Amino acid sequence: MHGVSLTLKRGRVLALVGGSGSGKSLTCAAALGILPPGVRQTAGMILADGQPVSPGELRGSKIATIMQNPRSAFNPLHTMATHARETCRALGKPADDATLTAVLEAVGLEEAQRVLKLYPFEMSGGMLQRMMIAMALLCEAPFIIADEPTTDLDAVAQARILDLLAGVMQNRGPGMLLVTHDMGVVARLADDVAVMDSGCIVEQGDVESLFNAPQHSITRSLVAAHLALYGLELA
Repeated sequence: MHGVSLTLKRGRVLALVGGSGSGKSLTCAAALGILPPGVRQTAGMILADGQPVSPGELRGSKIATIMQNPRSAFNPLHTMATHARETCRALGKPADDATLTAVLEAVGLEEAQRVLKLYPFEMSGGMLQRMMIAMALLCEAPFIIADEPTTDLDAVAQARILDLLAGVMQNRGPGMLLVTHDMGVVARLADDVAVMDSGCIVEQGDVESLFNAPQHSITRSLVAAHLALYGLELA
């Protein structure tokens, strides 16, 4: 990646879009300090309110993460209650039953007490993604990275998760970095868009400008594919 610079603001969704291998997920991994083996960062910094911070200072306390594949993000040997309490205690947050139940109900997981007793293999992909979002909310972080949050879900579950994320933005107002290759998701949720190609940001702008007057060839192809499927509506 070269010269990638992104700014997240409370109450706004910044969509990071591009084709497979463009560097979207690697950008998130670099920001969180979880680069894969064999990959290293040679330059760059992260600023929070204008002050340099380390990735370790960001994770959980300032940035919560919603992973691409929720099934691989949970330990199959632990219940949802164990996962949630471990996260809360690591951050010094309340981990009592009432707190966990309230957050699970807020993300649409009915019978929260029953869900807390379940193991990952006992839950659908949609339920696991809701649980992932619940854990992000338990962090009470001012920012969220959502890395392809609907990729592994069926169409119905995708729509429900998008509605849930829209509700999170409306009710809690975090800043969100939404990683996706789906311009329909961008149209549904984003305020601003950054387009990646070959490890570089090739275009940035607000969502309406990007859809109405895309400048870069990559952006034009992404928008054209979306419009061919869904027409001129942005949402």
